[in-house]
Amino acid sequence: MKRIFIISIIFVLTAFNITAAGEKELSAVATEQKAEDELTSLRQLAKTKAAEKMAAEEKPEETVFKSGGLGLQALNPEISVTGDFLFSLQNDTTSEKSSDFDFRTLGIHIESWLDPYTRFKSAIEFHEDEAELGEAYITVHNAAEDLNLTLGKFRQQFGVVNRWHKHGLDQVDFPLALRQIFGNGGLNQSGLSLDWMMPPLGDASQQLTFQVTDGQNDRLFGENARNRPSLLAHYKNYRDISKDTYLEWGLTGLLGWNDEWDISGEAKQNSSKTTTVLGVDLSALWEPTEKMRYRNVEWRNEVYWLNKELLAPDGSGSDTINAWGFYSYLQNKVSRTIDIGIRGDFYVPDTKSYANPLSSLSPLAVTSDNPYLWQVGPYITWWQSPFVKFRVEYDYSNGEGIENPEHVIWLQAVFAAGPHKHERY
Repeated sequence: MKRIFIISIIFVLTAFNITAAGEKELSAVATEQKAEDELTSLRQLAKTKAAEKMAAEEKPEETVFKSGGLGLQALNPEISVTGDFLFSLQNDTTSEKSSDFDFRTLGIHIESWLDPYTRFKSAIEFHEDEAELGEAYITVHNAAEDLNLTLGKFRQQFGVVNRWHKHGLDQVDFPLALRQIFGNGGLNQSGLSLDWMMPPLGDASQQLTFQVTDGQNDRLFGENARNRPSLLAHYKNYRDISKDTYLEWGLTGLLGWNDEWDISGEAKQNSSKTTTVLGVDLSALWEPTEKMRYRNVEWRNEVYWLNKELLAPDGSGSDTINAWGFYSYLQNKVSRTIDIGIRGDFYVPDTKSYANPLSSLSPLAVTSDNPYLWQVGPYITWWQSPFVKFRVEYDYSNGEGIENPEHVIWLQAVFAAGPHKHERY
């Protein structure tokens, strides 16, 4: 009995200890769960407070005014100034001057978008002794599908370089044949222009330009008393030969009229006669994609042919003047800032016994037999920066039957102030 009693006591104590340990373990688990729940609650409360603080600090929604168009500052036009300064040393058979300083042009260029569809551009040219309006026109983009409309005074798209301003040329002046046929300033008249981006032709893009302008060019339309408009059409074809090379060629035709003629010893006579000028241009550029800012080679060519009907000033009746010429130049960018090149020019006027040097027919026609004039001009252009460039050019010209300067060394400085730098047009 005593033994059984002792065993019973031991059993009861063991059961009590097991129960106490279990209760203690359950109590620890409950305590841990409670602490975790409190931590979760604190985290949730912190997130809520942080969200409320961010919402309180958030700026009120900005009011967007959708009427009223552009802001006043955006309405201000962009204005740039270009300067073209020349110094020449020459051996000239027609002048006694051996040197000359010439601030050729101070240009004021103004551009602005008038609305989302219409852009305005103008160029006002100041010379040492006069000022003139170079260009002023508006262009309506997408007036119809792939069609732009330009209205105003502009340099016409005869070939390529006639469209450029002189400060944007690759040489000091326009090609010889262009100056002889159109005059020193090139072809620049008032009217309208339609530029149509035609559907692609295979891998080539193509564009057609049609222009109707006043017949104001003195060299071509000096006898256009009724001011009949002249018509110009230019076709351009462009294609990429490779990722580094492109080829561009174009065809141009210009048609105008003259109707009043001075006849020696007689009153002026009226007779409508046509003036036609045709042109072909070809340009190629090689520019390695990975070195396009440091290397390229450009080759550009244009040919001009003139046919002008007239009443001969000596009273011999109807006649025709034919003149033609071309230029070709090769230019190589040898570094980021230096271009070197050479241009060759050739011009052939007509021969007419009544074309004295003082007549309006010169230099389209001269009295000498088999006249011609050629010129070669190497040059170097140094771009000090995108806003300033300097050029040295040497022109040697010679020919038959035309008086001309023979040797000219040009020093040119061109600068630009404003956003447009040296835009060609």
